[in-house]
Amino acid sequence: MDESSKKPAWQVSTKLRVRARSLRRNLTNAERIIWYAVRAHRLNGASFRRQAPIGPFIVDFVCQDEKLIIEIDGGQHFEDAQEKRDARRDAFLKGKGYRVLRFNNHDVMTNRRGVLEAIDAALAASPSPPSPARGGGGADASQAAPPSLSLPRKGGGNPQTTAALAASPSPPSPARGGGGPAASRAAEDSEPVR
Repeated sequence: MDESSKKPAWQVSTKLRVRARSLRRNLTNAERIIWYAVRAHRLNGASFRRQAPIGPFIVDFVCQDEKLIIEIDGGQHFEDAQEKRDARRDAFLKGKGYRVLRFNNHDVMTNRRGVLEAIDAALAASPSPPSPARGGGGADASQAAPPSLSLPRKGGGNPQTTAALAASPSPPSPARGGGGPAASRAAEDSEPVR
């Protein structure tokens, strides 16, 4: 092997890496709130990175396993020129297979729980990777539209999101017949058979 094959080939420019490092050191308050909630596998066991370069862009948060990007937008993102840039950026990221969730700073600061529920629902709604044994990953699987999530308002709750959180998977328990808490809740909610 020659010397050049032993070194990693960085696909991210030095300038972009330095910029991402700087952004990681200087989080906004809204980004800090989300980071403390998702770091260290705290949200559904998902691994997130912050201020990560993807192509020519630096995204706020990314879960590579679930192909989910979270963007926290400040006031400048609501100007016409910036909205057009965001649309081009989102199109590029979706072309790479990512789903993009956008929240504004105000929502994060005033409705943290609702934002985290929406992120959790997006993680739960992630399609499982296609099985190579079945020849998965065809054109139909890659063209599936990402789920549409609505952000619940403070004090309220999105019934779909709340149901998704309540039905989070857990290992079967032999004491309960292997159904887990979701099955026992479903059994409690159903009417008795007469």
